[in-house]
This record gives sequence, C-alpha cells and structure tokens, in this order.
Amino acid sequence: MPATGPAPADVPVIRTTSLGKVYSAGTQAEVVALRGVDLTIGRGEFVAIMGPSGSGKSTLMNLIGCLDTPTAGSYFCDGVDVSTLDAEELAALRRDKIGFVFQGFHLLPRMDATDNVAMPLGYARIPHHERRERARAALASVGLADRAGHRPNELSGGQQQRVAIARALVNSPPILLADEPTGALDSKTGEEILALFKQLRDDGHTVILITHDAHVADHADRTYVMHDGELREQTEAEAV
Repeated sequence: MPATGPAPADVPVIRTTSLGKVYSAGTQAEVVALRGVDLTIGRGEFVAIMGPSGSGKSTLMNLIGCLDTPTAGSYFCDGVDVSTLDAEELAALRRDKIGFVFQGFHLLPRMDATDNVAMPLGYARIPHHERRERARAALASVGLADRAGHRPNELSGGQQQRVAIARALVNSPPILLADEPTGALDSKTGEEILALFKQLRDDGHTVILITHDAHVADHADRTYVMHDGELREQTEAEAV
C-alpha cells in the first residue's frame, strides 16, 4: 500500500498494538522505554499524552512520528503498516501524513514567514509559485495573513509558533504532532495556541499533544498518562 494515499474515514489515524521500544537490546545497559503500548486515535480527535521527563512519552512521539522504529508490536499510521515501508516510503509518509510542531520554533532567521512555511513543499517538488500561494493560505489559516513578509525577529513568540504550525499544516497532513508546543510561551500566548489547536481539530485535523503539564493537557478531548513506559487513559475522576 502506498504511503501517501488517503485512508477511509472510519480507519483510525493512529493505531498501535503492544508497541515496545528497548534501547541497546541484549546488552547490560538495556533500557526499556516503552512497554506494550496500545493506542487508538480517531480522525478529528485532540488527544494529549502526558507524563514526566523519562516516562517514555518522547519515545512514543518519535515512534508515532516515524522518527524511530519499535522493537516490538505494530503501528498503523492512517491505515498504513509502518513496518512494511522502506526508508523512502517512510520519508514520504512523514511528509504527507504528519505535521510536526516543537517547543522551539525552528524558523530560519533569514527567511520571511512565507518562505519558512513553504519549505516542506520544496521536498514535495511543488512549483515555486504554488508553494508561496499555499504558504500564504496556511498563514491565513492561523491568523497571520498580515505577517507573511515578516522575518522571525520581527514576530512575537506566539506569532513564531503560529508560523511553525502553518509550516506543519502546509502539506495538509491528517496528523498534527505537537511536542510541548507552549513550553517557550507565556501563559496567555500558550492559551491562544491551544485554542488554535482546538480550531484545527474542528477543521478535521487530528492533534496529538505531548506535554508534562496537566493544565495544558486539560484542553484535549482525551488524555493519556505515561509512567515508566506504560500508557493508560486518564479517567474523568483523575482529570477533575
């Protein structure tokens, strides 16, 4: 099955079964980072994965984002069995199905907002004029149409994160994977970014938020908690 084709609407966007990850397997320094993780996320959900440093949430994010490979279990990304893909197909899947947003904005300082957002389209070999058109549309979708020509040092932290979100959205991926996206922002600006994620969910994107902050996780529809490499869904009573 090709990595880029759309999946039927009833197919989970994320499905892992008994997913495990062991670093330096078979050595005395073996570290078990994930233990039998079962996770199903449907299209258009906003899900938080919460846990302290060292709990395994970053490892899970790397596996969901196809930046690493599991040592046990299976992972289907938008209906695609990731284990069947070669390196080129994995790169295509990451490009077409997953948009990444990080705590650091990772914008290139010499490029304006439009060119920063358009960067992923170059890897997809989109013609130059179409790249800029789609980048401007992505900036408009996050409320930055009037900042398209500004460089990062001319933007606030919240505006820079919105540019980073627009860059993640420019290929129209079904999945938005956000790792501590409000960590470098003040609380008011962080709330604005979380409200934007809710809007993107309402527009049909699946948002997966990695965080250590319970207040941030409260904005999601569902929250999972990681501890010592194990994942469980938070109950309503725990969320109160």
